[in-house]
Amino acid sequence: MNTLKRIASAYSNTSLVLRIFIGLVLGILLAYFAPDAALKVGLLGELFVLALKAVAPVLVLVLVTSSLAAHQSGQPTHIRPVLLMYLISTFSAAALAVCASFLFPTMLSLDVGAAEGNPPGSIIDVLHNLLTSIFVGPIQALNTSNYIAILAWAIALGLFLRNAAPSTRTMLHDLSGAFTQVVRFVINQAPIGIFGLVSSTLAQSGFDALYGYARLLMVMIGCMLVVTLVINPLLAYLKMRRNPYPLLFTVLRESAVTAFFTRSSAANIPVNLRLCEKLKLDKDTYSITIPLGATINMAGAAITISVMALATTHTLGINVDLPTALLLCVVSSLAAAGVSGVAGGSLLLIPMATSLFGIDTEIAMQVVAIGFVIGVVQDSFETALNSHTDVVFTAAVSYAGEAQAGQVDA
Repeated sequence: MNTLKRIASAYSNTSLVLRIFIGLVLGILLAYFAPDAALKVGLLGELFVLALKAVAPVLVLVLVTSSLAAHQSGQPTHIRPVLLMYLISTFSAAALAVCASFLFPTMLSLDVGAAEGNPPGSIIDVLHNLLTSIFVGPIQALNTSNYIAILAWAIALGLFLRNAAPSTRTMLHDLSGAFTQVVRFVINQAPIGIFGLVSSTLAQSGFDALYGYARLLMVMIGCMLVVTLVINPLLAYLKMRRNPYPLLFTVLRESAVTAFFTRSSAANIPVNLRLCEKLKLDKDTYSITIPLGATINMAGAAITISVMALATTHTLGINVDLPTALLLCVVSSLAAAGVSGVAGGSLLLIPMATSLFGIDTEIAMQVVAIGFVIGVVQDSFETALNSHTDVVFTAAVSYAGEAQAGQVDA
């Protein structure tokens, strides 16, 4: 019993990042030497992702409601600047992807089976689905992890509970703290979950299928790295007027790593909320911007949609003029905001983008199928970009607000 306690104590006292790295290495080794066993431990990764997805909706509802109910009138929340940064980043990512696709055109092998799914017919359909998803009952919203509806209910309840009895607001605060503790426990199991995810993914898919699409992946990943390391830090610097890279590297280490392996922005919400708390950001701000960012801040999705659509036009020999390319940037940015925060959510929006060039839906769904082939890498980078950016922009705006407040006090 004492030995088990010592092991548990050593596990808890070791840095989470180091534990995740150890789990990653062990997962790769197990997949290489014992692929059959690696497939079986995939259950650990599946349970970890399910636990994150299970706790996230209730946490968001309680946290946002509690924050708004306790919010003092006149106290700034800085939500609008964060949303503006989300918008600029997503459009910049789409524009970068279009430029990269012209500079490094890629060819696709369109002889695979069409993927299953019902893609939206137009950007109007995407916006329609996004808006109608707000008007859903709270129980259904929690059951389906509909974060737009969850946020709507949380904001409404929080605003109307501002005049509630102090005991009610205290109860909400205690509930928020309890769910936060649950989240900390789940996140503490990330090394075990990532061990299962990595080992089972490598054992099942491997990388053989990716070699034929190496150029396509390089264009996508290159764009995502430029957005991560250049465009987003520039936006953060313009907002807070100080070196953004210490913040960026902290967020990459503690948010992007888990998002990379869970491949779900929704599942990474608890991780980001915990990181914002660790960074001592404004709770009134991050309790809203983090779950909202998991739904609408999708620079990675905009890159995927743009690159895949233009790779299709290049394969088919379709010439794309500048006005149409600019229209694609707008469509990709708006469509990305309608992507659900789950693995592979951006792929079914490719047919809508290719429809701008008159490409048949059957061919477009073959491109979607290619997306699923490379998804083990593409979707991981995409989610890591989408999710960690939520924290970077929220922190940049919070730090800028603190700096302005300090200048006023001085």
